[in-house]
Amino acid sequence: MPHSNPHRILLIAKRDYLATIRTKAFIIGLVFAPILFGGGFLGVALISSKPDLKERRIALVDSTGVVAAAIILAAQDQNAKDQFDKTTHRQLQPRYVFESVPPAADPKLQRLALSERVRHERLFAFIEIGPTVLNDAPQAAPQSADDSKPGPVATYTNAGSFDEASRWLSTAVNEGIRRVRMAQLGLDPSRLSGVLADVKVDRFGLVSRDPKTGEIREAGKKNEAAELAVPLGIMLLMGMIVMIGSSPMLSAVTEDKAQRLVEMLLGLATPFELMMGKVLGALGTSLTSSAFYIIGGTLALYGMGLSGMVPFAVFPWFYAYLIADVTFLCSFAAALGAGCGTPQDAQQLAIVLLAPVMIPYFLITFVMQQPNGAISAGLSLFPPFTPMLMLLRQTMPGGGVPAWQPWVGLAGVLAFTLVMVTAAARIFRVAILMQGKAPKVADLVRWAVRG
Repeated sequence: MPHSNPHRILLIAKRDYLATIRTKAFIIGLVFAPILFGGGFLGVALISSKPDLKERRIALVDSTGVVAAAIILAAQDQNAKDQFDKTTHRQLQPRYVFESVPPAADPKLQRLALSERVRHERLFAFIEIGPTVLNDAPQAAPQSADDSKPGPVATYTNAGSFDEASRWLSTAVNEGIRRVRMAQLGLDPSRLSGVLADVKVDRFGLVSRDPKTGEIREAGKKNEAAELAVPLGIMLLMGMIVMIGSSPMLSAVTEDKAQRLVEMLLGLATPFELMMGKVLGALGTSLTSSAFYIIGGTLALYGMGLSGMVPFAVFPWFYAYLIADVTFLCSFAAALGAGCGTPQDAQQLAIVLLAPVMIPYFLITFVMQQPNGAISAGLSLFPPFTPMLMLLRQTMPGGGVPAWQPWVGLAGVLAFTLVMVTAAARIFRVAILMQGKAPKVADLVRWAVRG
């Protein structure tokens, strides 16, 4: 912008920066923000470490007359295998106890009676074994017009669909049915576990050659926990810092406008200087927060002997994306805040401001499953999503991101940021002194284009 004074911009930035970092709220936020953002993952880990270990009783209604005993034996074997940790002997999951119930003349009345036992917690579930379950060549059941009609095996329970018991019961039931089928074929059922035992498949990275010595480097064994922790951690950190740095700008500008403080400030600086000073102040706060978390996280990993997990090569990209993203979003927030008539209007626009951060969170699973797919690459080159998604792809183990993509993505982000800052400055200059009725979207677009 013409006729801007860098000294005044830096003075405004310094004032906002110092006013923020000297508050108790900033210090407390540094400590509690990671807890709030990572609380969900921590909660899942804590819940997983303390499962419900109450004994679960299962009723078996066997219409074949021969399968129930085999399922009960298979369940006992599975209890012995999975119930306790082999090293610490700590119980990991509940014990499943099966009881055989003969089929009744009226299946509906029997299902109702067993359902009542489940509702009163005398049973965890009951399983019906149909008479056709031992067919020599079982086929997938055709789609029936009546979806409520049970198939060859049906489980009745009021547990959630994602309960681990569903997988456990399915494994035990299928194991018992296989044993009966093998016995009918004249094979020894005791050899079934050995024949069908899984073979552990280890995962390694790629073999490489040392560019200096020419020596072939053996591939390292992959650590699945580290592969998830590092990309997720650094992406969550990026999103957390960007949101904390940019979201207060929207309400701050709106409140200053409502209290007419802006009119006094504009006597000392131009609208562009005022906006850029506030943006640089917020950027300084974000950089301070990021340095605290990056240094603290690196020291923590070194202290735990996990220095190899520290993604030093990604840190320069992290800060380049962070600076561009915070600058863009803070400028956007200042423009939106200037266009709002009241703080309540600003609150309604918060979701628009944070969309470039929140949408990539919903794409995490897809991008991690196909980090180098065409859709993932395209999404990571879309400037509003580049800081989050490109960073996620770059931290995925094994590399694979073409060398040109991060540079093209960064160039796109910088160009997009420059355009958005220019447009935001034009909106801010016109809207900051407007009082009364909030401008329409068409007005904001016209100001952004023409000034």
